[in-house]
Amino acid sequence: MQTAEITRRFLAHFAASGHTVVPSAPLPAVNDPNLLFVNAGMVQFVPYFLGQVTPPYARATSVQKCLRTPDIDEVGRTSRHGTFFQMTGNFSFGDYFKAQAIPMAWDLLTQPVAAGGFGLDPDRLWVTVYLEDDEAADIWNRTVGVPVERIVRRGMADNFWSMGIPGPCGPSSEIYVDRGPDYGREGGPAVDEDRYLELWNLVFMQYERGPGEGKEGYPILGDLPARNIDTGMGLERVAAYLQGVDNLYEIDEVRPILTRAAELTGKRYGAHSGHAATSSHPDDVRLRVIADHVRTALMLVSDGVTPSNEGRGYVLRRILRRAIRAVRLSGFEDPALPELLPVARDAMAGSYPEVAQRFERIADVTYAEEETFRSTLKQGATILDTALSDTRREGGVQLAAREAFLLHDTYGFPIDLTLEIAAEQGLTVDEPGFRALMAEQRRRTRADAQARKTGHADRAVFRGVLDQHGPTDWLAYTTLETDSSVLALVREGQPTAYAGVGDLITVVLDRTPFYAESGGQEADAGVLTASDVAAEVVDVQRLFGRLVVHQVRVLDGDLHVGQAVHAAVDAEWRLGARQAHSGTHVLHAALRQVLGPTALQSGSYNRPGYLRLDFGWRGALAPETRGEVEDVANLAVRADLHVTAEVMPLVRAKEIGALALFGEAYGEDVRVVEIGGEWSRELCGGTHVEGSAQIGPLAVVGESSVGAGLRRIEAHVGVEAFRYLARERDLVHRLAGLFHARPDEVGDRVEATVAQLRQAEKEVAALRANLLATRAGAATPTDVDGTAYLGLRAPEGTSTAEVRALAQRLRDQLAPERPGVVAVTASSQGRGSLVVAVNAAARAGGVAADDLVRRVLAGKGGGGPDLAQGGGVPGDRVADLLTAVEHQLAS
Repeated sequence: MQTAEITRRFLAHFAASGHTVVPSAPLPAVNDPNLLFVNAGMVQFVPYFLGQVTPPYARATSVQKCLRTPDIDEVGRTSRHGTFFQMTGNFSFGDYFKAQAIPMAWDLLTQPVAAGGFGLDPDRLWVTVYLEDDEAADIWNRTVGVPVERIVRRGMADNFWSMGIPGPCGPSSEIYVDRGPDYGREGGPAVDEDRYLELWNLVFMQYERGPGEGKEGYPILGDLPARNIDTGMGLERVAAYLQGVDNLYEIDEVRPILTRAAELTGKRYGAHSGHAATSSHPDDVRLRVIADHVRTALMLVSDGVTPSNEGRGYVLRRILRRAIRAVRLSGFEDPALPELLPVARDAMAGSYPEVAQRFERIADVTYAEEETFRSTLKQGATILDTALSDTRREGGVQLAAREAFLLHDTYGFPIDLTLEIAAEQGLTVDEPGFRALMAEQRRRTRADAQARKTGHADRAVFRGVLDQHGPTDWLAYTTLETDSSVLALVREGQPTAYAGVGDLITVVLDRTPFYAESGGQEADAGVLTASDVAAEVVDVQRLFGRLVVHQVRVLDGDLHVGQAVHAAVDAEWRLGARQAHSGTHVLHAALRQVLGPTALQSGSYNRPGYLRLDFGWRGALAPETRGEVEDVANLAVRADLHVTAEVMPLVRAKEIGALALFGEAYGEDVRVVEIGGEWSRELCGGTHVEGSAQIGPLAVVGESSVGAGLRRIEAHVGVEAFRYLARERDLVHRLAGLFHARPDEVGDRVEATVAQLRQAEKEVAALRANLLATRAGAATPTDVDGTAYLGLRAPEGTSTAEVRALAQRLRDQLAPERPGVVAVTASSQGRGSLVVAVNAAARAGGVAADDLVRRVLAGKGGGGPDLAQGGGVPGDRVADLLTAVEHQLAS
């Protein structure tokens, strides 16, 4: 049974029993400060379980895309570990509990295939329950009919579930299938979890947990507002069992990638073991890494993640580079992703059609990252060769841990390659020291993560306000002013009754006209006033999706809880923000019109008068293309296209082609903003103008790269665009005056002047080089242990390029049959540099220019054996460098 068919049957089974089918949330966990990625099927429903948001349905079912990376280094070493996986689940929000959840799961697993089930043999199924959960054990035995001997009671570490952070939790019951004696020992899940494969975990979500490490070291804070059901059936595990294969690497959505990787590398999966799934041979491990990571990268980029050096982007970069490294170590040197990603796309498109629709962008991002990493490998190999040479020259046999860690952490050079290359040169690596440095880095990372994990606790006071007073009456779309009441004041996470002049305080109002920062749009500015109070609003945020909180600075008087205030948005600020946000939509539509539909927005920021938009594209925009985009946008402004905003079901929004921002999570109902109807139709919660003419002129002021396959375009709108263009006009008129030319002639005059200056610079450089050579010609080499050594100091201000050319010229003038070394120094602006050139006879005798430079400059500098350079020394030490080179030759 194919994976897509398993998904279809699962959703149909629960839809038939009244569950709402909910689409998977994107992999980035955008609504939870504790998580980088969704790591469980219930993550998107956490606010419902906690009672923070009223669920729009009493029961739901979904197939959720998940990602777990804590065990990333174990991927491939076993057949059980993977990064991307899919969790099918059914959920009840106070509607039903154990008595209904347990039979529904059993029925789907055991119903015949012809009847829509999975057709599992009931006699091969085992279940586990929490040690103290007599109710679940009784339902399994008396209602479902599972014999007592196949019901196993286990402790909190095995059968009590949470996300690993503060939040909802509860006892669980797991369903296992016995795969037979070929897979291990008899005796049930407590004896052997390889033979007894876990398929489904039914969590009876009824408690809220606090902070704590491990699966048992946390307190239970109390009951949730309702008793809920959260189940998770591992799709890959069920697919493996139903498809008669051993593990997730051999199912229909993964095996084609592994097979293609084997073809590229010339390896045969399982060739070194009678059982490929249990093989730990490096070839099999690498093939599993490639298959898992290529699929994971496909899904991450599809959901809007791009490679970077932090956060989610770093995880993607690491996954991609591990895959590329594994391909290289398997013997395939050419770019591999163009061969592997299309296979992953075809394998996953049956379940996720969007990976095919978005593939052009996915390919741009990932192929560019591979090119970057291949360059990194070349650079890292050069640095490593230098470090290994230094180690050998100093009589060492082991590369220091700090060198290996620097290569890994700064240059992205994998430790496996460091070990391999060092071994080829007869050296070892201080691997324990490297692991210790990595452990220290992980410790710091965990400390940063722990700081994020306090998110729920830090907001507890605001949750109390929400529970007591209900959601904020948010009126930002309809008015700029409201008469409001102060519900709460919060200082440094603690409630307070008063705030005085100079205090920076968080204020919760019963109603507000202020727009809370969201969707790239900055929060409104404005004031809170009363008869004897004035406070400046400096920031506005939304918590739990329903509570708006204002950070204010008290300017006059005292604020206190229960006080009546007048809340007023700065009208000019709001107008500028509306112009910028609508301008972002117009610019996005213009980009897509000029570049094509793959130029999709992946992020934006707008404030009054200014906007920036990140979009998927490979390569800089040509000036004429940039100009065309600006023209299309301004034509849309001139046309005064009608702007509308309508709330509708997400399904309807997708049907009419509304664009959604990559990586964002959306609810059942969404707000669709249109500019000129279908010309620009996007999901957006921001504030907008009524007609595009209100945006004013739009002036593109910059376009740059912000990552592989990702560009950023910046623009001014409205009055700020007028001011920018006025500054450009004034500059042109100033240049016209200097050149005594008309404004339209300035460009040609500047080009001609620049060309003349460059020609003059070349002539001056040639004259300086001839003068230097003439002066140097009078110098005679010194004999240093049979080597002709010529050391010279160039005049102040001589460029490094000129020094390098002089060194090469003088070296070539030395007698070729005799070893010769030339060293030239120069100083400029208080800093000195050194260039060393070595002829062929000296190189044959073991003298290398790069070696000399590094020894003289304490490891700094670079180049090759024939020519090398370095710098950064104080200018008053330049003369000492020549003597130092001579001493090195004599030693």
